[in-house]
Amino acid sequence: MSAAKPSPETEVSVATSRLERFVDSGIWSSRIVVVLLTAIAVCALYFVVTVPLAFGQQLIFATICFVCALGFRRLQGQYATLVMIMLSVVASGRYMFWRLTETTYWERPLDAAWGLLLVAAEVYAALVLLLGYFQTAWPLKRKPLPLPADRSLWPTIDVFIPTYNEPLSVVKPTIYAALALDYPADKLSIHVLDDGRRPEFKTFCEEVGVNWTIRTHNRHAKAGNINEALKITKGEFLAIFDCDHIPTRSFLQICLGWFLRDKLLSMLQTPHHFFSPDPFERNLGTFRKVPNEGELFYGLVQDGNDLWNATFFCGSCAVLRRSMVEEIGGIAVETVTEDAHTALKLHRLGYTTAYLAIPQAAGLATESLSGHIGQRIRWARGMTQIFRIDNPLTGKGLKIGQRLCYLNGMLHFFYGVPRLVFLTAPLSYLFFGAHVIEAAASTIAIFALPHMMHASITNSRMQRSFRHSFWAEVYESVLASYITAPTLLAVINPKLGKFNVTAKGGQISKDYFDWYISRPYLLLLLLNLLGFIAGIVHIVMYWHVRSEVNTTILNLCWTVYNMLILGASVAAASERRQVRATHRVSMKMPVMLKFSTGRTLACETIDYSEGGVGVALPNKIEVPMHERVTVSLFRGDEEYAFPASVGYTEPGRVGLRFSQLTREQEYDFVKTTFARADAWTGWSEGRRPDTPLRGLSHVLLVGTRGIAGLFEHLYSDLRTWMNKRPVDVKKLKTKDQ
Repeated sequence: MSAAKPSPETEVSVATSRLERFVDSGIWSSRIVVVLLTAIAVCALYFVVTVPLAFGQQLIFATICFVCALGFRRLQGQYATLVMIMLSVVASGRYMFWRLTETTYWERPLDAAWGLLLVAAEVYAALVLLLGYFQTAWPLKRKPLPLPADRSLWPTIDVFIPTYNEPLSVVKPTIYAALALDYPADKLSIHVLDDGRRPEFKTFCEEVGVNWTIRTHNRHAKAGNINEALKITKGEFLAIFDCDHIPTRSFLQICLGWFLRDKLLSMLQTPHHFFSPDPFERNLGTFRKVPNEGELFYGLVQDGNDLWNATFFCGSCAVLRRSMVEEIGGIAVETVTEDAHTALKLHRLGYTTAYLAIPQAAGLATESLSGHIGQRIRWARGMTQIFRIDNPLTGKGLKIGQRLCYLNGMLHFFYGVPRLVFLTAPLSYLFFGAHVIEAAASTIAIFALPHMMHASITNSRMQRSFRHSFWAEVYESVLASYITAPTLLAVINPKLGKFNVTAKGGQISKDYFDWYISRPYLLLLLLNLLGFIAGIVHIVMYWHVRSEVNTTILNLCWTVYNMLILGASVAAASERRQVRATHRVSMKMPVMLKFSTGRTLACETIDYSEGGVGVALPNKIEVPMHERVTVSLFRGDEEYAFPASVGYTEPGRVGLRFSQLTREQEYDFVKTTFARADAWTGWSEGRRPDTPLRGLSHVLLVGTRGIAGLFEHLYSDLRTWMNKRPVDVKKLKTKDQ
């Protein structure tokens, strides 16, 4: 008797079941292979790191590894970078294993105290180095996806511009740029979220046709402001811009395509780009020559996070899907870094985030070093709060890659104590004779130098366009003294502290040295100077003891390096006068000048600002001062004219100052300049690529100038104080008396 023939539905079911079993077995097979290979790699690494080598053998091994790293540094491609990372991990692993197993036996309590602090700081630095390699080894480099050709299929979106105490002059360009967004007007709604509830903002918003949205309180600061706006708006998506971040016209079209492709995508972040110099760039003269402090995060770290689906929300220049934000209860309010915490909550629910490393908005950097430090203190406190109350290593919903990316982002802000330890560690020997590393100077060198040199050239290769070598130590030295207490207090009590608004739009009216903010650097610099003197005296006294001389020289070299790093920190506190009330942006674009005589000149802009434009004149033509000119700028085939007068002139160049512009002309100017789709592309063109030696020489030169400048400021301020000191007439004596 023959078996009944199965139905087509049964055949499909059986085939599907077999396919699922095959796929499942394939997944498990691949996982097993990955686990086995990982175990083998870890065992091999452990052997290479822990195998004991004599002095000569360690020297040969370290030399071969470093020569190999230099060879791979010349090769192109990501795989060469991975080999360099592997060699760096081996060198750092051998150093840390040696440090922890052979140099941590101290005879005196003082040695043990300083030694434990130093080794703890080194463990922290090694952990952050490894996490950084993991986070940035393979940037995703996501490209934008186009929206459908049929505009009726484009989603609705609300644009939020939160503001609190910023002047209208700062917020106006952002509002104009939002109005200029290339998006269907019936699908776009713009809201100025004014937590200052100011009448002039209401009047302006009504004049230009955007929504002036307020609330009756200021609870939870920016996060609460946005959450209140969510209750009264209904767009499918929301784009958020800090009030000084001016979007380009292409922002929404660049960003929204990925949301239509990935239905689980909750947030897409773009870089925070700044067209004005931050305090480091202005005071040290490095604007557009050396990458600023934030470029590493927005240029490389976020791109690396994207590979692991761990992109952070940064509070501005981003698009979020409303339904998913509402699902987590709105923007997070439990910490003062509401943005990163919001992204963490979205990731815990299994939603994805994305990053496009294309500047599509630009804003104002902090003007003063004190303001810059205040902003970083808030970031440090907020990330520490998240670490305490919603630790990424615990809880559900995150994959291992996400946990490690978040962990590194939070551990980064604990660098205050380790940096202070590194800046003072050699003083323990120079002042007190404490041997913090129980080993000969030559042995320290053959283990420590490979670790530092591999890390330097590997990071230089990976971060070349986004962070020049040794500048991280300057940034950390400036901030370390100020973020240490807030982070430690937040670990103890995460509810301490409040949200502080970063002031924007101010102006440094004169040169001055900020003695108040620089007190920690001055104290550390003085201590290192005294330590250097003590070391010289020690060498003279113990010249006949070779081991003492070698150890002292090693600590003196470390002290000199610290002094120069602190010199650069001091230089950052030397505030430079901001010459112009509005910041100029360098850009070449066609411009037409029309004179009262009827003469016209086709030229090219040099730079522009809200107050005027700089123009390169052909054939070194001269234009008289104060002459009236009509400036025509172009957006595609459209021409926009602005009245101006000549405020500066020289052969081949002229500076034009705008006359009083109407609302419509102000809007047209922003539309043709700040809001251009290509406004911020090519910003770093012409910048010299990084090499460790060039970076080191630049930092040391800045440090030397900083120390020299300190004495100039001291002399100048003392003279000023003496001249202003009131004179007691009663104590004056004349010749007759």
